[in-house]
Amino acid sequence: MQAADELLARARDAFLLACRLDVETAKPGNVSVASAGHGMQAAQFIDSAQAAAPALFARGASVGTRILEAVTRTRQIAGCNTNLGIVLLVAPLAAALERTATLDAAHWQAAVEQVLSTLDLDDARAAYRAIALANPGGLGDAPEQSVHAPPTVDLRAAMSLAAGRDSIARQYANGFADIFGAGLDALARSKGTTATALTLDVFLTFLGAWPDSHILRKHGETLAQSVTREARERHAQARVAGPEAHAAQLEAWDAELKARGVNPGTSADLTVAALFAGALIDPQRLAITPV
Repeated sequence: MQAADELLARARDAFLLACRLDVETAKPGNVSVASAGHGMQAAQFIDSAQAAAPALFARGASVGTRILEAVTRTRQIAGCNTNLGIVLLVAPLAAALERTATLDAAHWQAAVEQVLSTLDLDDARAAYRAIALANPGGLGDAPEQSVHAPPTVDLRAAMSLAAGRDSIARQYANGFADIFGAGLDALARSKGTTATALTLDVFLTFLGAWPDSHILRKHGETLAQSVTREARERHAQARVAGPEAHAAQLEAWDAELKARGVNPGTSADLTVAALFAGALIDPQRLAITPV
């Protein structure tokens, strides 16, 4: 029991670190300490992480309960949707920690698959309530299993219906393959010498891999595809440009995206989940001190 409690304590610390790096890193189009945007400030994201953590890492709680409690606490502290995507991703990851005795990527992902396979209608009901409470623009509007009506299938099945158009839903369908695959791979391959440089590498990897779901919902496929192409090009340029030139170019792109109301929020959510997993599996990579 003590070992399990220590793991949950480490997991909570890893989650809070990932959320802090999310806003400490100047990621184009996203809210950061250096650049507010979309009517939100960095402090709201930090406060949201602190509010959500106890619910996400509540021992024995169902995935649906973790999601609903975390979103409820977030709304109380932030007053807006700051972390729904993060909560939807981290809840199954956190629940899976109670099913594995060996903390490496393979065992953790296998435990996540076990958690996903046991999701039921109650999990779907709770998650639907959370999504409705967070009230994210466009998320949950679907021809089948819309969150505006009671679910009739379990949470994984409902998410699978949306997997083709939403990257977070896709993780429920594919066993978090993008988090344990592209995300952890980007973290391992990064040449960044600071935690924020590592974070930016992971973010640009996700943003350059496929269209951001949040941009797709708000602005359509053409713009989302153009942002993905630009992210891929800028990421390649960043590998050869000096740090100062790199930062200046990304700062200009950040201002341009925010001026147009373009927020790659889903890519940021995936980044937080990958950082959370990476920090817990390899504490030294992001300077997490094991308990």
